[in-house]
Order: sequence, then structure tokens, then C-alpha cells
Amino acid sequence: MASVYDLKPAFQNLLRPLCRWCASHGVSANAVTLSAVVLSAAAGGAIALYPGHSWPLLALPAVLLLRMALNAIDGMLAREHGMKSRLGALLNEIGDAVSDSVLYLPLALVPGVPALPVLAIVILALIGELTGLAGLQIGAGRRYDGPMGKSDRALAFGLLGLLLGLGVPPGEWLGWALWVVAALGVLTVLNRARRALAEQS
Repeated sequence: MASVYDLKPAFQNLLRPLCRWCASHGVSANAVTLSAVVLSAAAGGAIALYPGHSWPLLALPAVLLLRMALNAIDGMLAREHGMKSRLGALLNEIGDAVSDSVLYLPLALVPGVPALPVLAIVILALIGELTGLAGLQIGAGRRYDGPMGKSDRALAFGLLGLLLGLGVPPGEWLGWALWVVAALGVLTVLNRARRALAEQS
């Protein structure tokens, strides 16, 4: 099923010159991974502290794009510049889970945003990533199947932040939209499990 993740190779090509600069200036893959976590925590903290203000929401799309760039760069540094490590692999997976949680959960505090579907999306995101990792436990590959992977969630929440930040009034549409994202999260878990099993059949 189509996912924003499919655009990753083209995105990496755009970032490769910056990645080479980082490697030549001693920037480690692990440092980039941790910087993405710090960025997410700062943005989520701003939303939590100022839930009624528009500026943290308007900043959300830029934060998510920068986080995606950092996530791409740390992977390229590891693979293409000899920075792979067991610590890096752990930081990458744990960092993504922490970043999703601290960045998206504060949106439940924004006036008019229903908390339950936001919580459901975050829980399903964690289950989805665990399912992707579980493929390794049965001898399959790490699964990144959509339709609601990390990049797709970033697109959905980035659009949500932009709309709310621009003053679009939250209403019944918002609850429906969030539940659709949650439903796609369920489908993502099922797709990753099914394709991991098929890979070993």
C-alpha cells in the first residue's frame, strides 16, 4: 500500500550533500538521532505549555520536516559513512518512539482537539513500530509498510497543525479525521505482520 515512505530515496538524495558535510565535520549519526529527539521534545513542550496559541501549531510542519531530514541523515551517516553501531540501532528505534510520543500527545491539550483519538494514534504508532521490528524476530526484514508509517503520521499531523494554527475552527471533522488516521494505524499493524509472515512463507 502506498506510503510517504516510498519517497524516502528521493528525499535522501536531496540531503546527501548535507550528510557528507556532517561526516566531514565529525558529526556522528548518534548525535543526529539525539538531536531529532530533542527537537521533538521542544516542539511538543511548546504545544503543551501554550495549547491555546497558534505559533506552536504553525511551527509543527517545519519541525516535522526537519525531524524527517534528521532521521534520514542519521541513517545515511550510519550506512554510507561507517557509523553503524549497536547503540545507534537502539537509539534510532527508541528515539523514534519517544519523539512520536512527546510530539503528538500534547496535541490532545489543544482546545477543540479530541484527546482519545490522539492517544489511540500514538499507541497504534508504537504498536506499528514494534510490529515492524518483530519481523526481525521471525527471520524476516524490518517492515516499514504503510499506509500510516512514521512519515505518513508526520504528514497528517503537520497538516493538522497548519490548519489549526491558521485558525480553522476544530469541529466534528477533526474527530473524524483523527479516527481515520487511527484506523489506518490499525491497517498498518496488520500489513506489517502479514508481510513479515509472507516473507518467511
